[in-house]
Amino acid sequence: MAFKPLHDRVLVRRVESDEKTKGGLIIPDSAKEKPAEGEVIACGEGTRKDSGELIEMGVKEGDRILFGKWSGTEVTIDGEELLIMKESDILGIIS
Repeated sequence: MAFKPLHDRVLVRRVESDEKTKGGLIIPDSAKEKPAEGEVIACGEGTRKDSGELIEMGVKEGDRILFGKWSGTEVTIDGEELLIMKESDILGIIS
């Protein structure tokens, strides 16, 4: 993939949720919500302070993250649906 996010933006691939609930009920596609969990595919270099000093990103490629339900902009790159979002839209890293 030849895409590099700029500044404090992150390229994310959504991680698909389970097809069943904990009780064993199968969830139809029409009732599923888009997952708010993903994997970081690419990161920008970070933001800059007013002094020009670089503030490095808190996430890196390969991190599993949680993000807000309405976060990011959906894009299609190489036929794959991905999200581009600012680092501030990321709620946390899943370890």
